[in-house]
Amino acid sequence: MKGSIFKRCGCRDTTTGRRLGRSCPDLRRPGGGWSRNHGQWHWQIDLPARANGTRRTLRHGPYPTQTDADTILDRIRAALAVPDPTDPHAMVKTGDLIETAVKTGAPVPTPDQVRRTLHLDITPTELPTMADYLTDWLAGRKNIKKGTLRSYEGHIRLYLIPHLGHLRIDRLRPGHIDAMYEAIAERNTTIATLRASRDPAKRDQVKNQRVVGPRTMHVIHATLRKALNDAMRRHRYLDINPALLIELPRARPPKPTVWTDQRVKTWRDTGKTPSPVMIWTPEHTGRFLDHTHDAGDRLYALYHLITFTGLRRGEACGLHWDDLDLDAKTLTVRWQLVQQGWATAIDTPKTTDSEATVALDTETVTVLRTHRARHNRERLAAGTTWTRTGLVFTTPTGGRLHPADVTDHFHHLATQAGLPPIRLHDLRHGAATMGLAAGIQMKVISNRLRHSSPHFTATFYGAVLPELSHAAAEATAAIVPRRGGTARPA
Repeated sequence: MKGSIFKRCGCRDTTTGRRLGRSCPDLRRPGGGWSRNHGQWHWQIDLPARANGTRRTLRHGPYPTQTDADTILDRIRAALAVPDPTDPHAMVKTGDLIETAVKTGAPVPTPDQVRRTLHLDITPTELPTMADYLTDWLAGRKNIKKGTLRSYEGHIRLYLIPHLGHLRIDRLRPGHIDAMYEAIAERNTTIATLRASRDPAKRDQVKNQRVVGPRTMHVIHATLRKALNDAMRRHRYLDINPALLIELPRARPPKPTVWTDQRVKTWRDTGKTPSPVMIWTPEHTGRFLDHTHDAGDRLYALYHLITFTGLRRGEACGLHWDDLDLDAKTLTVRWQLVQQGWATAIDTPKTTDSEATVALDTETVTVLRTHRARHNRERLAAGTTWTRTGLVFTTPTGGRLHPADVTDHFHHLATQAGLPPIRLHDLRHGAATMGLAAGIQMKVISNRLRHSSPHFTATFYGAVLPELSHAAAEATAAIVPRRGGTARPA
């Protein structure tokens, strides 16, 4: 099983028209050596017989140089040296590995790959398809939050299996993954084109279909990368993770944009918002809170709390009375109310960074005390129909609020107040920008919002409010001393 290197060409017999192949006289020089200019290099080797006993001689080429052909043959020899020659089963499996790789254009298996395959007792034909592997992988994910599991399931069902599921896992290449993202991008273009059509029938074709944005692409890729990492480390199906070789366009989050007077005017004239993330000015925020308070709205305390602490919606809806210490003016974020489909559940925050103690201002403490009195009155009025949840913000009978209802109600109140639209989550962004405008240090705001780092806070909020930019300009100009305090006209 040493194999050999040879040359062959495409010349034909002048009489029969048949290819001469290896018998062409021009392949050799007069002295018997190989011609430098005629023919192309190939290799040949006898592999271990197949399981049914049939002989298999493997040939492959052409290669540009003798060295290229010899390199591949050396790799095959190294792979064949791994199994015990007295173990026919191992020899057959090694031959199967090499034959499959050569015929499919895959790299010749390394000695480590052969050892691993023989140890696992898995032949290439026994490896799962991506569809089978991803399905089993998802079923085995036990110690993750339901929201993450739901996200994985959607990515696998909607994108990974439709585009990659037919491939055997060891045959997955970066090109296949690139092709998936190109197909998703083409689908995005189709959706956008049909949505813009004047033909109602064309618009109906993409009704309720969503464009997959850059950030979602990255999240889908994270799911694939995690699944393939497990295929490498736990199951030894792969030597390298092809998802690591993919470079996606950078997903830039939309920067928060303040509702200036001019932007509000443009919105009223056109109905278009400048950015997906919009922030009210302090005046807008005050108008919203005054309207909600004056209306006697039972969720006023919830919106007030989010406004001044930057709690996330789920954290505010999942806040328990046990997590409040109004005398110490603090609350502790320990729970969140998560939405899974339409159902809701109480869960811990997704990361440990989100679990923290948040300081409360005096006004917010007063608002929460007033809310507690109202909450107690509702409990007495409900009597036996009251549900004991221990939550600070509940329905009139003590049950959990539905996060979607909290959001819808917020939009209703904002519209009543005549304010430009923002998302409920944008109250959190407003808490950050108002803190910056008040001169609070970036690190303090980052800790208060429980961001992963002050760098993220600075990048996301650094140049939001016009007042901040003006203050920076004035501070810079004041550093330079001038005669008379101001520049003189030329």
